[in-house]
Amino acid sequence: MTTLEQVKKALNITGNYQDETLQEYIDEVIDFARDAGVAESNITSGLIARAVNDLWNYGDSGKSELSPYVVQRITQLSFKS
Repeated sequence: MTTLEQVKKALNITGNYQDETLQEYIDEVIDFARDAGVAESNITSGLIARAVNDLWNYGDSGKSELSPYVVQRITQLSFKS
């Protein structure tokens, strides 16, 4: 199962109409975590799904920001790496 499929499953998204947008969010989250110093092995589909959910929901209201939980978790994982 690809990361896209895992994220869609976690967020209960069906069909493929939004796949391109979701993949953009996935790529952005992975880059954000990498740039924060998170090891590749610690970037899980759960973390990605949670962050994509933030971007997806905030994007609808004209904002794009990660929740305090996601930022805190990425910070924690950067020290674990």
